[in-house]
Amino acid sequence: MRRTALLVSAALLTGLLPWATARAADDPPPVPVDRFEGEVPFASQPAEGIFTWGSDSDDPPALQLAARSDAPEGAKVLSGSYDISGYGGFSHDFAAGEPAHDWSAHRGIRFWWDGQADGRKIAFEIKDGGHDGEASELWTTSFTDDFTGWKQVELPFTDFAYRTDYQPVGGIDHVLGLDRMWGYAVTLPVGVKGRFAMDGVELYGRADQSLRASVTTDTAVRTVTEGGTAKVGITVATTGSAPLDEPVTVTYATRTDGTAEPGRDYTPVSGTLTFPAGTASGTTRTVEVRTLRDKTAEPAETVPLGLTVTGAKAPAETPQVVIDAHGLPYLDPKLPVRKRVADLLGRMSLAEKAGQMTQAERGAVGTGADVATYALGSLLSGGGSTPTPNTPAAWAKMTDGFQLRARATRFQIPLIYGVDAVHGHNNLVGATVMPHNIGIGATRDPALAERTGAVTAAEVRATGVPWDFAPCLCVSRDERWGRSYESFGEDPALVESMETVVQGLQGRANGADLRRNDKVLATAKHFVGDGGTEYGSSTTGTYKIDQGVTKVTRQELEAVHLAPFRTAVDRGVGTVMPSYSSLDVLGDGQGPVKMHARADMINGVLKGRMGFGGFVISDWNAIDQLPGDYPAHVRTAVDAGVDMMMVPYGYKEFSSTLADEVKAGRVTERRIDDAVSRILTQKFRLGLFEHPYADTAGAAAIGSPAHRAVARAAAAESQVLLKNSGGLLPLKKSQKVYVAGSNADDIGNQSGGWTVTWQGSSGNITPGTTILQGMREAGGHVTYSKDASAPTAGYDVGVVVVGETPYAEGVGDVGNGHELTLSAADQAAVDKVCAAMKCAVLIVSGRPQLIGDRLGRIDALVASWLPGTEGGGVADVLYGSRPFTGQLPVTWPRSAAQLPINVGDSAYDPQFPYGWGLTTRTRVPHGGEAALRALAKAAAAAERAGAGRVGRELVTEARLIVQEKVGERIDAAVSGPFADADHLLLTGHYGKAVRKLTQAYRAA
Repeated sequence: MRRTALLVSAALLTGLLPWATARAADDPPPVPVDRFEGEVPFASQPAEGIFTWGSDSDDPPALQLAARSDAPEGAKVLSGSYDISGYGGFSHDFAAGEPAHDWSAHRGIRFWWDGQADGRKIAFEIKDGGHDGEASELWTTSFTDDFTGWKQVELPFTDFAYRTDYQPVGGIDHVLGLDRMWGYAVTLPVGVKGRFAMDGVELYGRADQSLRASVTTDTAVRTVTEGGTAKVGITVATTGSAPLDEPVTVTYATRTDGTAEPGRDYTPVSGTLTFPAGTASGTTRTVEVRTLRDKTAEPAETVPLGLTVTGAKAPAETPQVVIDAHGLPYLDPKLPVRKRVADLLGRMSLAEKAGQMTQAERGAVGTGADVATYALGSLLSGGGSTPTPNTPAAWAKMTDGFQLRARATRFQIPLIYGVDAVHGHNNLVGATVMPHNIGIGATRDPALAERTGAVTAAEVRATGVPWDFAPCLCVSRDERWGRSYESFGEDPALVESMETVVQGLQGRANGADLRRNDKVLATAKHFVGDGGTEYGSSTTGTYKIDQGVTKVTRQELEAVHLAPFRTAVDRGVGTVMPSYSSLDVLGDGQGPVKMHARADMINGVLKGRMGFGGFVISDWNAIDQLPGDYPAHVRTAVDAGVDMMMVPYGYKEFSSTLADEVKAGRVTERRIDDAVSRILTQKFRLGLFEHPYADTAGAAAIGSPAHRAVARAAAAESQVLLKNSGGLLPLKKSQKVYVAGSNADDIGNQSGGWTVTWQGSSGNITPGTTILQGMREAGGHVTYSKDASAPTAGYDVGVVVVGETPYAEGVGDVGNGHELTLSAADQAAVDKVCAAMKCAVLIVSGRPQLIGDRLGRIDALVASWLPGTEGGGVADVLYGSRPFTGQLPVTWPRSAAQLPINVGDSAYDPQFPYGWGLTTRTRVPHGGEAALRALAKAAAAAERAGAGRVGRELVTEARLIVQEKVGERIDAAVSGPFADADHLLLTGHYGKAVRKLTQAYRAA
């Protein structure tokens, strides 16, 4: 490669530029990574390529390969411009389909940078381990642009630190092995416009053994019962598992800077371990620390074990021996929980109490040392925050590792780990993924809802997680909301009826089952009114309705939005999460107030009037949306009644700020004690003090046939048959069926958001059965053409499976890149198939889709919702092994102009009313008004007798009679009383429900 005369000689550069070092005589020649001559394209995974990224559409830099006469290497350089408000930069990822690169023989990475002398730091990252460049560990360092013109920047691998604040898929082993490298990334400065140029990225120098060999301990925390002997394993390992080239020595000694007293609590030890040259990688030696028994009740005490390593990289942190706490009343499981809480609370410092009120994201705490440093009370996995590999065993290992860190605190208060398992253990690949709540609401089957909760709880607890941020008890009043599928429906009575899921998760309402290894603490969310936000009221980014303002009268608030939370409290729900949204109670004079600041609702209504005895957990960084400075955010939320703050990456600032607010007298110690008491109570009830680690006895059942059978039944019962002209459904196995559509064979689309990742994604993201696979497994004679491009002649019937692709929260708001209409490709598939043959259209979506312009050409229409991983359940009803029995949990509108539209509205003329749902049962009841009068009389008698099951069956029979007469002639005169009848049924007014149905019958 040529260098221009402008750069002078390499020898002169070595003297002038501190980062340009002469190559040592025994160094290997540099290995090129990028010359930017066009050999690496602008592309992305899985191919090798350079690509840009940023926090929004404006933040990725503009890149080009520019010819420059002063290019340090070759003729071209990588140049670009940027104007970044959030974050942005570029990466060079190696091809995922090829083997990872081995950089372990080199000292570091270097490149030429065209300095602007602006004094800004530029972050440089390398990608180690994992599956590919976007699923690997990130290791970072930086350099300062404080020079002008080209300079060769050298970054030794020893300068790189593991990124704890952001990992795409979580850590692999937290060791920079350098033998499985997937590329590098550059993060550019924020807040100013700039330009850059870069050239000649290469590996340089010879690695010394300290880069190829490392000393690790088997654990950072080794617990021991007082009087026992702690054994700490010390292991030497090399990149590529080669034997040691040179000796490694480890000098060890117990240090006196722990809380244990030498000679009284333990016998000091010291010595040297030698690993000679030729020692096999993975060789382990043991250091023993003997503790002493003094028969005094004590908190836990620590004994740091100092290690000095020669010839290898030392462990990242000093291991600790921890003598377990013993003899203190709060440790006695025979005492009542309230006494254990009182004893423990009385011993805790303010900092320890603040720690209990703090929840951090697992990705923020790295290997977990901060759990003890900040006495954290809780960790969570946000959507998509998972261990690698994403397996039940890895989850258990991860949660156990974090729990072990909590053992290094004075009182060894266990962590409570939480996840958003909103339709099964949905972060875990291979878990049983249930239909989303909107589909569960369509089943109208409280017993089945409880069973889905029980399966979810068993799979979550088996991975070491005792806390689920579910169920969502929002009453969804506008299907434009991106979270509408998280709701059981638009009627508070329907939501209340489905709250049996709380018992599925937690067990008995008194909390007696929480210690079981198949139960978890549930969370009622989002308190209160998040389903009622007005369209256009959100102030969060590009969101339209999520996190907006709910404007209601006091009566509407009580009847619609608060009612489900009263039921949840009665069912013993352990935690409640406030909403991001604001509440504007008309006439109270407060205007819109963020729910995390509404003391009148959290302290007054929830904890006071409703008597909620659990604890309140904030939503993700929700306090940052409150007015004022950060201390005001903390003070306002805590005083409003929020007991634990979800501050994923701001946990240090939160806990210290909270302590400062208490010291200053702006938050009372009484309020802190109340919050911590509530948190500790649930930890004791969960049995975490006695059993903090994962009980994996149930792990073998994760994704098991028995669990999937529950999900399959839920998927089948959730299917709502909206139209069935000529009895097209169920299909016959003898029929030749032409299947098309974007959602027929896509497990990701049919599972929706909150599946493996926060937003979910299309494609084969987790094991399961697609709808197409289910149809084939049912024995159907099926031909598939996703875009309906295959010839359509010769088929008896077509099945077109269309709908939405995954989204979550405000990202899915209508108007934020989403609409309630089918995509052009889906419309084309429907039009082509339905023009060629009789057709059934299945809509796989989180909310109703506007289909009215095509309804006349569709013979059968099914609302399939988001059925989860068990597409066989959809096939079950398509082929008649189960009947269609689902009912609409929300109103299906005719047009967007009708939104919002809900049961009980004075103007109500939807495409299909709330509660609508045809059946394919072998016996469909017939009859006229005389039959309805008899049913009304019998239903009223059942109501008086308290015979709920009988009453519901009578109303169902009346509903089917009405639907049989109405057929496709649904108008406002029919829809209003029909929908009202379903609400009356759910509230136990069976006689009135049949009378409303009779009114609809007469109008048909």
